[in-house]
Amino acid sequence: MMKKSWVCTIVTQVSLCLSLYLVLNLCQNQKPILRNGNDNIPMDIYFISVSGGVRPLEEQTLLLKQVEKVAKKFNARFVINISELGEDDPLVQNATRHFPSTKIPWYSTRALKGQGLNHYLRQFKFAHGSLDIIVVDTGLYQDASNGAGDGQSQWLVDTLENSESKWCIAVGIHPLVACEDDATQMELKHEFRSLHGVFLKYGVDAYISGQACDDNVEKGPVAKTKTGTTRYKGPLLTKVNQNLPYSMQNVNGFLLHKVSALEIVSYLVSLEGDVVQKIFLHQRGKDIM
Repeated sequence: MMKKSWVCTIVTQVSLCLSLYLVLNLCQNQKPILRNGNDNIPMDIYFISVSGGVRPLEEQTLLLKQVEKVAKKFNARFVINISELGEDDPLVQNATRHFPSTKIPWYSTRALKGQGLNHYLRQFKFAHGSLDIIVVDTGLYQDASNGAGDGQSQWLVDTLENSESKWCIAVGIHPLVACEDDATQMELKHEFRSLHGVFLKYGVDAYISGQACDDNVEKGPVAKTKTGTTRYKGPLLTKVNQNLPYSMQNVNGFLLHKVSALEIVSYLVSLEGDVVQKIFLHQRGKDIM
């Protein structure tokens, strides 16, 4: 009986040593998630774009919970909030106040604090290059006759000419496209033809804005349907190439974007947390599908 117990002890110890050896070797053979051991340079970049504005408390809470969940799961670097209210937008204020885990940078389509201009550049590095986020004040193009947008246009051209980033995404409040009467076909707005031309010339990969098609929605600070029920939609992702425009589903939610070496992939996420659409933006010069 003692001999059997001694043999079991030896077998157990050998098994434990072998298991430890395998674990150590497997760990050593794992490829690092970050290049060159630099914790500040991830392999890919994830970020979120969302439409702000005044929302019912229940809806806003549900939206922020989903943004928080997705941001934590994918380690999102930042959030782009599309709103005319800028940093005073209630969505931004409540996100940082009630959802501590979403205290990643929130950028707005209005001037950052301490800056007077509503256009700016933010660059984010990753292992395969860098991503430019360029925010433009599309309101300046509403009436081009007064030349209000000339200074921004020159800044935009200079910024794009001097950029060496692999990817570039522009952001603004107004969509580049307008809906026809049937709300299914879209065409480039006349006032944004010059802006789109700059995007196209310098290889901007995509443009994020507010929604273009407001079928049965009256215009106003808070969009309401003709039945009087408030309706909100997520941001619009427009591809910047000769095949513009591009149609997305009208969903109350937000976009999760993944930027990698070969492509940008965007996921349209509903308030319920469901991915209702997946959009691929392949290497520069190819289409979103």
